[in-house]
Amino acid sequence: MTAQPAVAAGEQATRDSRRWLALAVLVVAQLTVWLDNTILNVALSTLADPVRGVGASPSELQWSISSYTLIFAALLFTGGVIGDRQGYRATLVLGMLVFGASSVWAAYAGGAETLIVARGVMGLGSALVMPATLAIINQTFDGKERATAVAVWSGSSGLAIAAGPLVSGALLEHYWWGSIFLVNVPFVLLGIAGSYAFIAGGKTARRSRFDPLGMILSTAGLFALVYGVIEGGHQGTWATLGVLGPIALGVLLLLAFVLVELRLREPSFDIRLFRDAGFTGGSVSVMLTFFGLTGTMFYSNLYLQGARGLSPLECGLTLAPVAAGVIIGAPLSAVLVRRFGIRPVVATAMLVAVITFYAYVWFDIDTPLGWFALLMVVQGLALGAVMAPTTEAIMASLPPERSGSGSAVNNAMRQIGGVLGVAVLGSVLSMTYSGDVAGKLPPLPEPARAAAEESAEAARAVAAQVRLPQLADIADASFVHAMHVTTVVGAAVSLAGVFVVVFFFRGRRGRA
Repeated sequence: MTAQPAVAAGEQATRDSRRWLALAVLVVAQLTVWLDNTILNVALSTLADPVRGVGASPSELQWSISSYTLIFAALLFTGGVIGDRQGYRATLVLGMLVFGASSVWAAYAGGAETLIVARGVMGLGSALVMPATLAIINQTFDGKERATAVAVWSGSSGLAIAAGPLVSGALLEHYWWGSIFLVNVPFVLLGIAGSYAFIAGGKTARRSRFDPLGMILSTAGLFALVYGVIEGGHQGTWATLGVLGPIALGVLLLLAFVLVELRLREPSFDIRLFRDAGFTGGSVSVMLTFFGLTGTMFYSNLYLQGARGLSPLECGLTLAPVAAGVIIGAPLSAVLVRRFGIRPVVATAMLVAVITFYAYVWFDIDTPLGWFALLMVVQGLALGAVMAPTTEAIMASLPPERSGSGSAVNNAMRQIGGVLGVAVLGSVLSMTYSGDVAGKLPPLPEPARAAAEESAEAARAVAAQVRLPQLADIADASFVHAMHVTTVVGAAVSLAGVFVVVFFFRGRRGRA
């Protein structure tokens, strides 16, 4: 009689340990996917170099980031449905395999076009991985343990976003640019092995239906919209048919996508989920946060390596303090939400994040970089305190059998915010720079002048070729001016997220 409780306790301890080991595997998968969201940013200046990189133009740089996030966002819905039908572990492993193989392809890409395509395939792998990770957490944990697991999961995504520039800088300091993609392979192998060791297999009870029309409409709509925005930055104006046409087409296709999903009994992107205030408030606020975050990450790396002349490693070290903030902010937010509620905690954290986005207006060529590092710490605290509670609110609103598709919607909103952040803010940056520098350039041959007007990176290359150092100074000044204008736009858009939180989380003060 006395031995039975001991055996039961031992079995319970084993199950508990396996549950947390499964979470560790999911964190590895999460780190792998999110690391690639930011690891490319530090390499932008290298990729733009025709000798050390692939000679990518500003629009190709934007597409090298956007092709990944665009496919990631558009196919997350399909990834969630596959997980619901085929089982989350099998979907996770398949996604890791696709992600690892395409990482090798990207590493050995011979030009910007091939790199863009390979990055898109990496987005496909991520679209299979991400819904599965959150769905497995939703099935494995409940109550307070689920809130803790989600906080760890969210914190790992923030940590990966912060660590990406540091890892990229360290690799570029010693190896060629393809190494930033090969670093994914060990994580992929570890994640696959851990999945079979600690995550239960088998299929889910739910057999969601595929939605090919919805997938086509959402992918084509997002592509047309982002293409138009990026092309506007390339042309220097959005007031042309070649820019407004794709944007209008994208909006119409996305509207058709919404109408199609509303008519389906079992849509992959369930618009009806937005009837829940917690789901809507969490999803939209996170989308607007990632709009500002991804956009600022795009031009902050160009600022640090270009205008300030830092090496890739120095750039990564300057951005690294945001990781400390995220590590503290994510788990701390769970405690604060239990005491004060979601609404005040997330609204305050998001307002602080918006202020850090706006703070770039105070940085110029001579600003001490210590202030930038301090800004990164504060930004990390705010981001961690936004992502963890909103993700928990989203998942708490979903029934277990819809966790795959619901988490796909959640992550799609993040990626849509990210791809629009790079597209919109990258285009504003490019248009403002070209307009400002055009009237300040000294007499130059037409090809050199056109290159100098296209980007600050090209202007510095021209300055080195013609031995005209003042040209680089002019380009740096125009870039900083463009960054100030762009950061005001990014902060203004992200500020809408504060009002979203205040409105949609009414009456949720005591809910953890």
